Amino acid sequence: MVEPEHRASAAQRLGAQETLGISTLDPGHRPPIMPPGRHVSIKIRMLDDTEEVFDVSQRASGKVVFDLVCTHLNLVEGDYFSLEYQDHHKMMVWLDLLKPIVKQLRRPKHTVLRFVVKFFPPDHTQLLEELTRYLFALQIKHDLACGRLACNDSSAALLVSHIIQSEIGDFEESQSRQHLLNNNYIPDQVALIDKIMEFHSKNVGQTPAESDYQLLEVARRLELYGVRLHPAKDREGSKLSLAVAHTGVLVFQGHTKINAFNWSKVRKLSFKRKRFLIKLRPDLNSSYQDTLEFLMGSRDCCKVFWKICVEYHAFFRLFEEPKPKPKPVLFTRGSSFRFSGRTQKQVIDYVKDSEFKKIPFESVSRAPGDVVDSPPRRHWKESVLVSAEDPSALRTRGSPSSQRNVANSEDRPGPGAEPGPARQPHPEHLNTGVVSNSPHLSASSGNSQGMVNGQKPVELCGHSPDGRQPSPLTSPLLNDAGSVRTDDEDERFPTDKAYFIAKELLTTERTYLKDLEVVTVSFQNLVGKDEAAPDSLKSTIFSNFDPLYKFQSGFLREVEQRLALWEGRSNAHIKGDYQRIGDVMLKNLQGLKPLTAHLQKHSEALVELEKACRGSRRLEVLVRDFELQKVCYIPLNVFILRPLHRLLHYKQILERLCKHYPPTHVDFRDCRAALADVSEVVAQLHGSMIKMENFQKLLELKKDLIGIDSLVTPGREFIRLGCLSKLSGKGLQQRMFFLFNDVLLYTSRGMTATNQFKVHGQLPLHDMTIRESEDEWGVPHAFTLVGQRQSVVVAASSLSEMEKWMEDIKMAIDLAETSNGHTADLLARSLSDNKSTTEDSCAEAESEDDLMASRTSLERQAPHRGNTTVHVCWHRNTSVSMVDFSVAVENQLSGNLLRKFKNSNGWQKLWVVFTNFSLFFYKTHQDDYPLASLPLLGYSVTIPTESENIHKDYVFKLHFKSHVYYFRSESEYTFERYSALLSIL
Repeated sequence: MVEPEHRASAAQRLGAQETLGISTLDPGHRPPIMPPGRHVSIKIRMLDDTEEVFDVSQRASGKVVFDLVCTHLNLVEGDYFSLEYQDHHKMMVWLDLLKPIVKQLRRPKHTVLRFVVKFFPPDHTQLLEELTRYLFALQIKHDLACGRLACNDSSAALLVSHIIQSEIGDFEESQSRQHLLNNNYIPDQVALIDKIMEFHSKNVGQTPAESDYQLLEVARRLELYGVRLHPAKDREGSKLSLAVAHTGVLVFQGHTKINAFNWSKVRKLSFKRKRFLIKLRPDLNSSYQDTLEFLMGSRDCCKVFWKICVEYHAFFRLFEEPKPKPKPVLFTRGSSFRFSGRTQKQVIDYVKDSEFKKIPFESVSRAPGDVVDSPPRRHWKESVLVSAEDPSALRTRGSPSSQRNVANSEDRPGPGAEPGPARQPHPEHLNTGVVSNSPHLSASSGNSQGMVNGQKPVELCGHSPDGRQPSPLTSPLLNDAGSVRTDDEDERFPTDKAYFIAKELLTTERTYLKDLEVVTVSFQNLVGKDEAAPDSLKSTIFSNFDPLYKFQSGFLREVEQRLALWEGRSNAHIKGDYQRIGDVMLKNLQGLKPLTAHLQKHSEALVELEKACRGSRRLEVLVRDFELQKVCYIPLNVFILRPLHRLLHYKQILERLCKHYPPTHVDFRDCRAALADVSEVVAQLHGSMIKMENFQKLLELKKDLIGIDSLVTPGREFIRLGCLSKLSGKGLQQRMFFLFNDVLLYTSRGMTATNQFKVHGQLPLHDMTIRESEDEWGVPHAFTLVGQRQSVVVAASSLSEMEKWMEDIKMAIDLAETSNGHTADLLARSLSDNKSTTEDSCAEAESEDDLMASRTSLERQAPHRGNTTVHVCWHRNTSVSMVDFSVAVENQLSGNLLRKFKNSNGWQKLWVVFTNFSLFFYKTHQDDYPLASLPLLGYSVTIPTESENIHKDYVFKLHFKSHVYYFRSESEYTFERYSALLSIL
């Protein structure tokens, strides 16, 4: 054991350089000029909680103080940071860089300024310097500890695992546990220690720089990343919070973002006393008013938030610093405040183009007082001095873990670590004194022809520090939910198709777990304590779903961790150890086998629910009301069968992986074994799955129909439903037809409160014949059905629709002929109105006005059952078969897509779920219910033409009549998946 080293100063810990400094606001390598006058000591608290004292003139501006801090840290990208302090109103405010210190700090000697991150970029890869990323990591650590960066337990544990990996190195159980007990990183940390250690054990081999990089990669995906909440109220007095980000102004309720106003939509921001005003640009598609008003605590609160909005807008949206307005001669109106400093574009251009190349920074981030088994790591300055005096010292830095465990690297390698190749110093390295240790090398650093200490820099060629070719890191398609991204934002993904197949597993698994929560959380909370629900129902459903939900939660965590490693830059990733998913699927599918008994009982749960609803009117109403809730975005019965459908998804994903991999691939064997396991389970459940899907569909149709009580009967199978025009004495009238293996029903939708379809007649299929009759009646796409008691002439909307109907009806007739004589006689007895089923039935005398009045848009329907598949077919004049339902069930998709309307300019990022012939739109995958949905039946999918000016890759177009939507996917694989599935509809 080594003794803990003396606590280093902030300058040493953050890699200060005594002989070289950078002023981030004025390009140059000299400290700022100090104005004359009496000096005063200013205390600055750094991000590592150490304090530094700077001696400055009272007449110095805030810019001088800030430049001193950046010079002290040798920080080039200082424009992302600023200094904040507590004013006499006890409010945290930013130091104005243009005003003198004496006019801002009433008692400078007793005021402590905090050096913190002010501007959070959407993607941390935009931070070009390793020191800057390290400081951002310290800010994330601080925000986690104080509760500002609120997130779920899994994300918090993953973040902390990267922090302690950076602080104490590779996982060792007793050391890791003791460190977590001695140091508190998040509120209520004790409950998450085991989860943190589990994640930490998977970070073996990550250097501190790589851990900081992964920490930022996880943090930037959180909704509260870089967000400072400012309390406010809306016009109704509801408590809200306002925040500003690179995309615009955000509105939160608690810790949930409920609205976002993008900069492109904002015309003006202003405040008047306590009122903060947002004036929006006119938008015909928006329901918002032109001016939104929020009430804040005081005028000072309004002004503070208005100022930071002005600065955020200028920093991220402008190309250069705004010029000051000329001072008026006589009168002034409004605030003269403006953003001072370089914009993000100027910072990036300066760092890329500057001839000054900094020596890589190596953080010393161990917590004070920690005793570890490895000697303390040198900061960057010591490393350079050693390498310049003794080149052989570089050879000891072979593997990443050796940087932490130098003393034990030869005798005791870390768990899972392999001795890496020794890094041989390049001759030009010795000349320049430059040692690259960054987890991300930008193209600019590799291709710059600038001079460093009189020498040309080394040609890095994009290789990693160990000389191995790195894999690109993942950047999400958009940087924030609901935001409009600029077209020049960088997108990087691993190029292997297997990665996108694995990502489909991840995205659909997130949706699947949310679907399970509908049953295990929402439905259980509703009926769990209700006396109307019998105990047998509660036992059947919840005892089978709860173990499955727990198992799938663990599976999702493993998939998320593997994808994070696949997208990351750990050593194991570079060696390809984490560029696979088959081992994770094999392990969990083998763990799923003991739960097969629970899966087999899902069919019983469906039957038990239907039986209980028939026996209790109260429970039936309870279930119906639950299906009207936003969280139940598809029928409840579909949620109950989701676990069976998910097995089919696993099987298809593994089939695609096995087809993609060559037999020699390291992941092929695991994928093939996992495919065999899931195929075995699917084969066992296949028969009951088909029966339950048919039973579920009959139950759903029963809710859509009135005038029939015995739709769900043994032996009946659903085949097709859709819209046909029936020829009668009044001409062609729109009717909804339902085809089963024994009977054909035809219905119409009248003006009813429940939007149900009324059964007008039934045609038994036994001894029925069918023939084309377009020439006979002079009606396009017409065909005649000749039954035992009547004949019906119908017309389809297109030739393809006619062919589908005729083919399925012929098949159904054959099934009826070969059946055991089961007919629809009982159906006739169940017609509640006892109407005659002949052609001149009084039902046919239904007013044409009633029929036309019922053809309203989907959006104007009554809440109850107004957007089911039956209603969509009615409005879109199309049909769908049981085969189509099966295809949709087996091919659920989810993930981020960019959506654009026909006449809009920007792309909006949404989490999209494709299921049940619809696209459901969410802000993020963590949302409990969709914001909106788009039924896809009747829509066509094409690729935008040149005249539509959609100059982007992987864009597909959905259009129905005058409705046009553009969707942009993140990869060719995702584009092909959506295009193939949507073209089937």
